[in-house]
Amino acid sequence: MMPVTEIYLSKLYNTAMNSAQTARSMSWRTALPYLLIIGGIVGLVASFALTYDKIQLLQHADYKPSCNLNPVLSCGSVMKTAQANLLGIPNTIFGLVAFTMVTTLGAVLLAGATFKRWLWQLAQLTATVGVVFMHYLFFEAVFRIHAICPWCFLVWMVTIPLFFAVTMHNIQEDNLGLEHNRSLRAAARFVDRYNIDLLILWYVVILAILLVRFWYYWQTLLPGR
Repeated sequence: MMPVTEIYLSKLYNTAMNSAQTARSMSWRTALPYLLIIGGIVGLVASFALTYDKIQLLQHADYKPSCNLNPVLSCGSVMKTAQANLLGIPNTIFGLVAFTMVTTLGAVLLAGATFKRWLWQLAQLTATVGVVFMHYLFFEAVFRIHAICPWCFLVWMVTIPLFFAVTMHNIQEDNLGLEHNRSLRAAARFVDRYNIDLLILWYVVILAILLVRFWYYWQTLLPGR
């Protein structure tokens, strides 16, 4: 039989862990509408700016976008590439549509609306496609175009937390149908436990890639160079 002290400490530990889990769950649930609204607005502003510059560039071949900051951070050189379009449609148009939907979803959630499980699964699919496409564009920009569009970079940096917020919500609300797959369930628990750490690591990896890949230019900005 366990001593009374051990029983008490065990109950105290379990209560603390349950409280921490509840706090994490509530924080994501509470923060989700605000993250969607803020992220959606930021994405809309960036997409609108890119769309404006794209139109001006099509009308005037010598137009210089305001986001042409240096040889690495340059919108104009990126806009002229094939990767700037998907199926013949400028990526900025998809951005305007997607971020409008994101902002609307956040506003509706903030107003107190609830949705069926299938809609959250659709949101997860959309967020996943978005973050995969974002990493494709990141790879193309860094390793093939050799330039980063500042507005595009802002969209990328917003896409990550939006994907993460939707995923965390769906994991904590059991919307993804993981209950029948032990491996996916374990992975979901791991992500839920270390969610903030994983999000920070994600950003660190991206920034590290940019630092190393374009170090030939960044080092010229150092004092004494």
